[in-house]
Amino acid sequence: MKEQKKEKDHHHKSVHGKEHQESTLNTESQETAPLTDATAEQNKDEQIATLNDKYIRLAAEFDNYRRRTLKERQELIFTAGEDIITGILPVLDDFERAMDLLSKTDGNQTALEGTGLIYNKLKSYLESRGLKIVEAKGAELDTDFHEAIAQVPAPSKELKNKIVDVVQQGYLLNGKVIRFAKVVVGQ
Repeated sequence: MKEQKKEKDHHHKSVHGKEHQESTLNTESQETAPLTDATAEQNKDEQIATLNDKYIRLAAEFDNYRRRTLKERQELIFTAGEDIITGILPVLDDFERAMDLLSKTDGNQTALEGTGLIYNKLKSYLESRGLKIVEAKGAELDTDFHEAIAQVPAPSKELKNKIVDVVQQGYLLNGKVIRFAKVVVGQ
């Protein structure tokens, strides 16, 4: 009987032990399942955050690229005609010399008027494209706009250290100096 009881206890312990092991395994797997789900959810959140960050950076980079190319395009438009206008400036100078010469002679008033009309048309067209004359005569020397080519004694005290004469007119194109004014400064 004792042997039967021992067997029964042993059987009970082994059955109970198996049940305990199974319940422990079930409990562990139940605990692991929520941890695995939480970890998987956390991984998904991290992936979403990483992808979102990449997307935001890419969008910002594209926006910067778009702004830069737009700015370059605008600068190109503003300065596209710079070479052409710079090439036309000597013609404008020749018109000014011709008008000065024609005004000094008493002969041909119609030639002066015709030359003046052509000069004004050309000048107004270039001004509509952003060309401006650098004002120099009587102003102080500004090396950002003027180039001093000579110094002469000042005819009056008011003209001391100021521009006495303009040898060649200076021009700005949309605020950028395309030709410095060549000037004579009084001492």
